[in-house]
Amino acid sequence: MKKIFITGIGTDVGKTIASAIVVEALQADYFKPVQAGDLEYSDTDKVKKMVSNSKSQFYANSYALKTPMSPHAAAEIDELTIDLDKVKLPETDNHLVIEGAGGLLVPLNDEDTILDLIEPNYNVVVVSRHYLGSINHTLMTIWILKDQGFNVSVIFNGDEHKTTEDIIKKMTDVNVIGRINDEPYFDTMVIKEYADLFRENLQEL
Repeated sequence: MKKIFITGIGTDVGKTIASAIVVEALQADYFKPVQAGDLEYSDTDKVKKMVSNSKSQFYANSYALKTPMSPHAAAEIDELTIDLDKVKLPETDNHLVIEGAGGLLVPLNDEDTILDLIEPNYNVVVVSRHYLGSINHTLMTIWILKDQGFNVSVIFNGDEHKTTEDIIKKMTDVNVIGRINDEPYFDTMVIKEYADLFRENLQEL
């Protein structure tokens, strides 16, 4: 069974939307190890609301922090320290989508980052959203992951920006799963449409 880790080139680039699409496409289970802030309507709640298949299961966070900040800082406010040994993957016989928090090098504590949550056998999907500076952030993220030996793919989020996408593909030779356009809204039907578009590429990971 596949384990797919969804990371981004920064915060608010569309990881949760991408996670919902991947979950729906593979009828996978979903797990977000660390949630910082928005506990009343968490990313797990959002993905669950957007996914319409009946097979997917949604697991509780290992750490649910109250403040919308970098996890290391949010944990300090909650008077605790994130311990990677306490981040336990759910036991499942299904595919599992794991969503990170922020970008790849977001600190979890004084030593570990989101990168340290990614195991060698995971497929990693990088969500890249177009903005000034996003090429730099995308290349750094992909190069770090490839240097660590991971199987890396990318989902572009936002309306097409051909020169940006072309140079990223040329300089990284990364596998492109697809692009999520700037939609007016994302509901179960829109997520399902993208799931159908992305399914074949995701199955090949």
